[in-house]
Amino acid sequence: MAEAPLAAEDRIGFVGLGNMGVPMVRRLLSGGFQVQGYDVNPEQGAALEGEAGYTRVGSIEQLVTGARMLILMVPNSAIVEAVLLGSGMLDAVREHAPECIVVDMSSSKPAETVRMGEEAASRNVRFIDAPVSGGVPGATEGTLSVMVGGPAELDAIVRPALDRIGSNVVHAGAIGAGHALKAINNLLSGASFIASAEAMVIGQKFGLDPQVMSDAINGSSGRSWSTMLKWPRYVIPRQFNSGFTLGLHLKDIRIATELADQLGVPAP
Repeated sequence: MAEAPLAAEDRIGFVGLGNMGVPMVRRLLSGGFQVQGYDVNPEQGAALEGEAGYTRVGSIEQLVTGARMLILMVPNSAIVEAVLLGSGMLDAVREHAPECIVVDMSSSKPAETVRMGEEAASRNVRFIDAPVSGGVPGATEGTLSVMVGGPAELDAIVRPALDRIGSNVVHAGAIGAGHALKAINNLLSGASFIASAEAMVIGQKFGLDPQVMSDAINGSSGRSWSTMLKWPRYVIPRQFNSGFTLGLHLKDIRIATELADQLGVPAP
């Protein structure tokens, strides 16, 4: 008999209570899940204290106990490895929650994700990757894109939780495929943002109004996610508060170019 998908009242452990983690936890809570939060920084996630269904835990053993799903939402592959291996999370899952599925939703390197998958498999721990795109607004509104890598049957089990986090959940392939697809998406996003920035500067130098350019381009063939969302929401009003730093975006672009190098694909 197939394992039942996650349902309301099931317990989820969540590692990484930063800008993305907090709104993602809130989406899970609003869907009826019980969430156990963990972050090495005691100040992170303070906004969640007192919310129904949420518990802050202080150890990896407490985090995994009773959880059907463990989500990692941390900055990079090195921290993922530190959590899974350095802190002993995979060993704790094997000992205390063998039925739990570990889901890396961070922006990780595909090759490192494959390696972490092998580490998990050697311990009989179930592991998939499911990175997201859409930033803090998407996390808050539950409209993130989620790209899943790993066995389809594990995707099906955790899909109710992923559907609370995102409105576009796609199974991309084997372990690491989600992170490869996320990196490719962010490469395209970065390229279009740079191109649109250059175009806006050219127009302004000529004397065009940025809002007029935005209105025209967004009804024309040159439109992109950057021109339709980032420019009118963050750039033209000079807010610059998307919640996603250029440093993180650069890291994601480098993951894509490193992947291209590994595959022998020219991507200068």
